[in-house]
Amino acid sequence: PTIDSFRYIEELTFAHVGKPFLSMNQRTRDASSGLPLHVESGYLRAVGNGSVELVVAQPSGIVEVDVAQTFTSHDGLEIDLRSIRVAMTPSAKEVTELRRLVVVTGDEMRSEMWMAAVGQPMSHHLRATLTRV
Repeated sequence: PTIDSFRYIEELTFAHVGKPFLSMNQRTRDASSGLPLHVESGYLRAVGNGSVELVVAQPSGIVEVDVAQTFTSHDGLEIDLRSIRVAMTPSAKEVTELRRLVVVTGDEMRSEMWMAAVGQPMSHHLRATLTRV
């Protein structure tokens, strides 16, 4: 609620080294100017029985730890990640809770994020549809 709507271009890269985790690097830029907006890096860890954990660090001074159960539905693979810890550096804006919904269907991934931040309750923040390249 504290940010005006905007259009952006997102690039999300997953990689692995043969272990039960994926590295994740995300970057966005302004759709009209091409200027950088946001980046984050982390790891998506498979921990058994369909459970996953996500650890994400942002250069804005925020680190989040999320957990989820994966499941398949008519839409494809769904991962509904919920934060269990959010840590901030002294200069970071206050973020108290995050939720990330990821739905993968074929070569398309829908990603949505909700957050509680800067005194505002949990509210929808971002929505993106990405296509595998």
